[in-house]
Amino acid sequence: MVQNHKKVDFSILFDKMPLPRLIVDVIDGKAGNILECNKSASSYFGSEPARIIGDKISAFTSAENARHFEQSFQVSISRNSIVNIPIIPAIVEGIKINGFWVTPVRDDGGVVQYLDVLGQLDIRDQSELQQERDDAVSLLTSIFEVSEVGIIVTDENGIIVRVNDSFVRTYGWSRDEIVGEDFITLVTDDEKDRTRINHKKFISVGVRSTGEVKMIRKDKGIANVLFTSATLRLSKNRKFLVTTVMDITLRKQMEASLRLAKDQADSANRAKSNFLANMSHELRTPLNAIIGFSELMIKETFGSIGNEKYAEYMSDIHMSAEHLLEIINEVLDMSKIEAGRLELSEENFSIYDTIVSVCRMMSSRVFASNIDITRNIEDKLPAIYADYRLIRQVLINLITNAIKFSPSGSRIDVCARINNDGDMVITVTDQGIGIKEDKIKKALEPFGQVDDHSDMRDIAQQGTGLGLPLAKAMIEMHGGSLFINSEFKVGTTVGFSIPSDRFRW
Repeated sequence: MVQNHKKVDFSILFDKMPLPRLIVDVIDGKAGNILECNKSASSYFGSEPARIIGDKISAFTSAENARHFEQSFQVSISRNSIVNIPIIPAIVEGIKINGFWVTPVRDDGGVVQYLDVLGQLDIRDQSELQQERDDAVSLLTSIFEVSEVGIIVTDENGIIVRVNDSFVRTYGWSRDEIVGEDFITLVTDDEKDRTRINHKKFISVGVRSTGEVKMIRKDKGIANVLFTSATLRLSKNRKFLVTTVMDITLRKQMEASLRLAKDQADSANRAKSNFLANMSHELRTPLNAIIGFSELMIKETFGSIGNEKYAEYMSDIHMSAEHLLEIINEVLDMSKIEAGRLELSEENFSIYDTIVSVCRMMSSRVFASNIDITRNIEDKLPAIYADYRLIRQVLINLITNAIKFSPSGSRIDVCARINNDGDMVITVTDQGIGIKEDKIKKALEPFGQVDDHSDMRDIAQQGTGLGLPLAKAMIEMHGGSLFINSEFKVGTTVGFSIPSDRFRW
């Protein structure tokens, strides 16, 4: 019996094939144009078959992908063998395409005439994928349970569905007591409304959120908690809020203690500054009387003292009183600065004239010590808008310090110039005993005195240690800065800057 075989139209099979498929022409050993393209390939490349057929692959895909395909085509032609083209996985009509197979089609003589380009399915075993998913679930579960940070998982309605061991240990609640309960039962009454609103917002927006909340322990104690929440989306559009909680009660208590200690220290510092300001004022009045009366007696205004020893003692009294008044004035100025009560009385004045005046005054004081004070002032310095009394006091303090630590026969240089930044810089350089590098910071602290070679200066020259700190504070009030460069047993340069916005040309 003869059977009739139905003739099959293989072009229909080619076109209906669910995998992308192309036939590429090969001319003279090189890949040419696309001869055939099925619907799946058209969908994969995002172009109509009419636009694909008759053109090269570079016409309908990115330059990088086209280069990848063309290189693989040439390898298949040159080796006369099947080549695999791996790609970034893509879904085409519900099928995941992991790459392409390029198969050379040869004539009877073995010459490659065409390339059959066929999409490649994801051939990994499904059991392997399932195993990977199981491993991932096991890993996440282990992290959840062993984490030292408490974790709470709540559903869209705020019902607790899971907590980890760390949460149970830290806050005392057992799983049976809180799983299935509304999470706001764990927060204090004053936090409930805000926490409920935040939960709805966090789970709907789906962004990572952080904040603080007060949580109730099993023993009724209150814990300050730092929380971080993130939304977890599962299948069937189920949403959960995963919240990590960290107990920061001890940290909050320490912060409160530190704030209290700071407030107490600030209060004590203000009280100290006010006390010094008041006492300094009260002490100056009798000292001025002592200085005034001692001057009258030294000059023998109302008659001879008689005994020369009394005259010598009177000179000592006068000198000591002036020294004490100078110290009290420094303490008063520093206490005003620390209390924020020293205000600038600004005016325009010549820095050149100020330096000349101070240098002339200080030169007369050190004439007997054979210390020479020289000036090196840049031409045409601008006037400045500043507190004349304070700037003059800074210059006096710096030059006085230089004199204290300078040996007889040495020189003190006072310089003023405009630096590269456009600011005015004034420096006082001596040839004295210098300061060790590790002691410079101490020299700028209130009442901080450097003891190196204290035997090189007598008691009358030792002050309170406020000269440099006062100068630093006064300059900083003007927006400038004070600096010290010193080399031990060689000399010291102390300088300060005045910002250009205070210039008056």
